[in-house]
Amino acid sequence: MKLTVVIVNYNVEHFLEQCLLSVRKASVGLGVEVFVVDNISIDGSVAMVKDKFPEVLLIENKENVGFSKANNQAIRLAKGEYVLLLNPDTVVEEDTFSKVCDFMDKHPKAGGLGVKMIDGKGVFLPESKRGLPTPSVAFYKIFGLSTLFPRSKRFGRYHLGFLDREDINEIDVLSGAFMLMRKKALDEVGLLDEAFFMYGEDIDLSYRIVLGGYKNYYYPETKIIHYKGESTKKSSVNYVFVFYNAMIIFAKKHFSAKNAKTFSVLIKLAIYLRASIALINRFVYKTTIPIVDYATSTGLLFLIAFYYQKIKPVELDFSLLKVALPVYSLVWFISMFLLGVYDKPVKTIKILRGGVFGALLILVVYGLLPKSVQFSRLIIILGTFSTIGSYLLIRMILHILKIKGFNLSSGVKKRFAVVGSQKEAKRVQYLLEQTSSVVYLATISPDSSNSKGYDGSINQLEDFIHINKINEVVFCAKDLTAQEIIHQMSSVSIEDNVDFKIAQPDSLFLIGSNSIHTSGDIYLLDLNNITKAKNRRNKRLFDFFSSLLFISLSPVLVFFQKRPFEFVLNCFKVLVGQKTWVGFNKNMQQFKLPKIKDGVLFVSNESQTVESTQKLNLIYAKDYSVTFDFKLMLKNIRYLGS
Repeated sequence: MKLTVVIVNYNVEHFLEQCLLSVRKASVGLGVEVFVVDNISIDGSVAMVKDKFPEVLLIENKENVGFSKANNQAIRLAKGEYVLLLNPDTVVEEDTFSKVCDFMDKHPKAGGLGVKMIDGKGVFLPESKRGLPTPSVAFYKIFGLSTLFPRSKRFGRYHLGFLDREDINEIDVLSGAFMLMRKKALDEVGLLDEAFFMYGEDIDLSYRIVLGGYKNYYYPETKIIHYKGESTKKSSVNYVFVFYNAMIIFAKKHFSAKNAKTFSVLIKLAIYLRASIALINRFVYKTTIPIVDYATSTGLLFLIAFYYQKIKPVELDFSLLKVALPVYSLVWFISMFLLGVYDKPVKTIKILRGGVFGALLILVVYGLLPKSVQFSRLIIILGTFSTIGSYLLIRMILHILKIKGFNLSSGVKKRFAVVGSQKEAKRVQYLLEQTSSVVYLATISPDSSNSKGYDGSINQLEDFIHINKINEVVFCAKDLTAQEIIHQMSSVSIEDNVDFKIAQPDSLFLIGSNSIHTSGDIYLLDLNNITKAKNRRNKRLFDFFSSLLFISLSPVLVFFQKRPFEFVLNCFKVLVGQKTWVGFNKNMQQFKLPKIKDGVLFVSNESQTVESTQKLNLIYAKDYSVTFDFKLMLKNIRYLGS
């Protein structure tokens, strides 16, 4: 056996599937065994591997044992001359395995090897080659000197920026995303240290390989895509603590006591600095716009009241206004929130609805108040216009400043180019039209010598993107090799700001990742509509208020129920969020559906066929609305005790 590939997976089903498809192609003609070690994923990964990749050796852990231990489980069973640790959010070229194994064969002192990696936008990932994080190197990295002077031999050692990314070089540290090692070297220096739960284990093992008398190499003659950030969210506070604590473990293990202490102090300083920044950034990002909205709305209400008193000879009680106007503003804010004004993308119609709904609530309550605390409905009406206007104006300013997530023109209409055969392009076009707003779609021939019937050919792709202002390119994996896809991604200018997706054959998803900070964009035939923030909120509000209504009417409603006691019990279960009134038919497990609470009622009944039930479940997931829940409950009012 030439090569053992080990992939540790945790809840990245679609990325894993794409990775395994590329691994299957790269294994042709070589003796390769593939292990997938699953750390108790709940997203359907295990079922997908069993169904689509029967040749894969699957290890199903009953708990999340971490990266190191999971890899070691497979390495101990490995029969290959070489062992490759591969992230599930990667795509390898068809000749990657043959090239790296050939290099290792010719260099017997090579203990480990890493390759050139690009991210989901085709940009080179500097961690493809890394130096040992000694205290001085860590200091330069933590305090930004390595970023300021990336090519300096002194300050740029963390990512070895002074080494040409196109040349083969000896390096200190391999990336855990693609870490090829000689099995003989592993037998001598040991496996991954399980003291590292996640992060740092690649540095530790790379260093031990060097200490064992072997060399580590950076080998750029083959490339992989690494959708960096998929398996873990690197902007999270948890990531900061886990990663830097791994560095402390490494320092205590390999540095002298004095150096380890210095390193630990530096790292702890970095932990609190980075964690504080991350928390502050998150707080500011989440609260700034709502605070500005509320403050502006309240300020405008006071301004209206002030000028109203000047224009009309009436005496307003400002001690009353000081309480009433902030409360009015709060009602509008809550209305805006509930009607999805803070959901992305921003939609002006939601602001209009939120303003009108808030005004109606205020006017209803205002009409019930004693005359002594009423002052003027005109102020409320003018406040409605000012509140709607201020919310819109703030978002227009953010739109002009091009703040992410506040693009008012984003019905997110995109200009796509699909690279593939006519048949595949048509399939992808259908998928795009179901999942995204397409304003322009061009088809590009995968054959550079034949563009008949297409808008262009693949050798013209870079110019075509630039001239036609393409936002997103979709590559059809059925018609293009991974090598060609990676080459095209690397060739497109960063200035064009293009996103890339890959459409796997016969799949209902297009997959890609825009940056380290995104969880990756996946276009699916949108079965997850029911779990979108707006629909989750609407469903929960409907459940909550309908439960309150049923509880208040229960002395009457119980006489109409088949099972009165269970009806009352269900009312309380739905009220606290333990159940939902309407859910999927739980007997239908054949098709993977979004996760929602168990339903009291089902979208289908037992008399329907399996096929009909599956179809109704899918329609409910894709086209969910509160209206459907309401109609189904009215129709089955006697069975709310089911």
